Amino acid sequence: MRPFFAGYGPGPVTAVDDDSLARFAAIWSRAIYPVTATSMTKAEFEEHLLPLAAVLRDALHAERFDPRAAVPVGTGLVAAHCTDPEALPSILGVIDAYLVLYCGPGPELGLPADECRARCSRLQHAVAVGFAHALRERTLREQESISRAALNAKSEAESALAASEARFRAVFETAAVGIGIAELDGTILEINAALVRMFGSEAFIRQRRTGDWLHPESSVDTGDVNRELVRGERDHYQIEKAYPRADGSVLWADVQVSLLRDAAGQPRYQLALLDDVTERRRLLDRLRHQATHDALTGLPNRALFFERLDQALEESAGGGRRDIGVCYLDLDGFKAVNDSLGHAVGDRLLVAVADRLRACVTSPDQLVARIGGDEFVAVYADPPGRRAVTDLAARILGALSTPVLLDDRQLPVHGSVGVVHGPVGGRGPADILRSADITMYRAKERGGNRYEVADPDADARAITRHGLTNQLPSALRHHEFFVEYQPLIGMEDNAVLGAEALVRWSHPVHGVLGPDQFIPLAESTGQIVPLGRWVLEQAVRQAQEWRQDTHCPGPPPRINVNLSPVQLGHRGLVADVAAVLDDSGLQPDALCLEVTESALIGADKDALEPLRRIADLGVAIALDDFGTGYSNLASLRWLPVSVLKLDRAFTRGMRQQPADPMEFKIVECIVTLAHALGLTVTVEGVETRVQADHLRTLGCDTAQGWYYGRPGPADQLHKLTLADAG
Repeated sequence: MRPFFAGYGPGPVTAVDDDSLARFAAIWSRAIYPVTATSMTKAEFEEHLLPLAAVLRDALHAERFDPRAAVPVGTGLVAAHCTDPEALPSILGVIDAYLVLYCGPGPELGLPADECRARCSRLQHAVAVGFAHALRERTLREQESISRAALNAKSEAESALAASEARFRAVFETAAVGIGIAELDGTILEINAALVRMFGSEAFIRQRRTGDWLHPESSVDTGDVNRELVRGERDHYQIEKAYPRADGSVLWADVQVSLLRDAAGQPRYQLALLDDVTERRRLLDRLRHQATHDALTGLPNRALFFERLDQALEESAGGGRRDIGVCYLDLDGFKAVNDSLGHAVGDRLLVAVADRLRACVTSPDQLVARIGGDEFVAVYADPPGRRAVTDLAARILGALSTPVLLDDRQLPVHGSVGVVHGPVGGRGPADILRSADITMYRAKERGGNRYEVADPDADARAITRHGLTNQLPSALRHHEFFVEYQPLIGMEDNAVLGAEALVRWSHPVHGVLGPDQFIPLAESTGQIVPLGRWVLEQAVRQAQEWRQDTHCPGPPPRINVNLSPVQLGHRGLVADVAAVLDDSGLQPDALCLEVTESALIGADKDALEPLRRIADLGVAIALDDFGTGYSNLASLRWLPVSVLKLDRAFTRGMRQQPADPMEFKIVECIVTLAHALGLTVTVEGVETRVQADHLRTLGCDTAQGWYYGRPGPADQLHKLTLADAG
């Protein structure tokens, strides 16, 4: 059997091509098959859903995301006789819960999880739009026969007036649609039973003229076209509008008004045919509400928020509004509630928070929405000033200031709010929301339970960090990193004993970046593992070249390479170090791995095991930045280290003569303790000759710093400056 949706899909989809897509289609089929009117079996229906699922997957993966690609999916579901309005929550629910899980893009596309969820939300909206439009068209087609009957009734009415009153009356009274005949001034002359049933009372109809039938829900003004009709300038018009019923309720009708002329061709009467479409309107309103509101809290969802924000920005661009205000709320510690009390309690807490947030909206220019998880956002169109937006943020935080009572349990709830306010300029909705999101995280970093106002400079830095994070994998592939070497000097004779390898990033836009600008980003994403191995390979290869260079003065230099705490937890670390040494031919004792004090002090036995195994290979281990943490000096006895690298903070007071006596004494004690434990001492940050003399007097073994030489290319290793740093 050929799938009915074959024209929309990307082609035949099989389990061999995409098992995940098939699993998604199976889950989707189980959810919505019970509410369809299709004659297909479950298996056939599941097969028909595969091309629809492929459209959603391809739209989710698209490099240029366009949610309108999912509109035909809603159309296709209606074409498969999935027309029960109750089916839409199931349709959208499965997309929301399983599309990203089974069909989400892999890490090779570099699409962040938040962007992936945002795309999924907008695809749901597009599916709902396609579903609603298709359902409306289906309803209109089903009523087409009634409309044709109405037109026939008009024709027959005209001929009956000329030929036979009896025949006219029979057609008029038995027509399924409401029919009314009025004078040109709107005075009601004749109405049929169907029209009376629509309005609920014949007297209610006859007590007013047609132009008096107005309802507040109807935004359509038919005055101009009706005047053209009675003047004979047009023969008919069709419109959908709201009317009041006798009981005060609203009647929505598809109205066709035609002009009846006399034998001389002059305008004589108005003939109106009314088809009751109230239920269809209610269905469309219900579908619209389901597509634009959060199922859990009832608040507007992400789609409606962006719709309102788009509207505010368009009005601003047109000169109607000048400013925009957005408050982005994320609950503090909500994950702990889900983890400790369960998702059911978490959902109830979100409902309670949503109820409180509703009360924070004080004008039609404000809207609060839930855009996902424990994230809520409020938009304020054209606020009178920044104070109005920060007041809204303060109201939101105030609404969360008292605990939520659930099952006799008081749950404290707090949030962090990022506030954006200012002229729209050329910014789009995504830019504004991103700025609010960045600002919200700044509020979290400062302790939470507060709001922060967006700072363009801080936004730019955060966006740059985000961009650098995304570019790290490709930068390694494209050879944008390089290594510089800073000499390690023997303090006794100023001989070059080795070098520390320091990685740099030659960014095509930002220029050369130091490790402090990208190493934390690499650690947070796990990219530090491949980057660290690459640095190790480069440094070890360079050290081997130095050892094979017969023109290299002094003893063969030893190479020091920094080891990130993230690398320390990588299960392949020991094997990587051994493999790099084997491939290069470098002796293990020519390599020293530097690990920060914070990564080792307090670490348990399992965490230290990789370092012990590396030390067993013959590789030296240095405790870097010693003194910056809360060091337990007694732990130096059992840590697998052979070198202490004293942090520069301990030696700043020795740059001048006389040295700071307290600093001098502290360094003296550390050096004495280290030597007693069989450790050598390296001092970082040596910048002056006086400082070097003090440290030599104290018995420090090696040093590095700008006094001896700055990091540079490998061939500059032995070109020492021995000059006070400016």
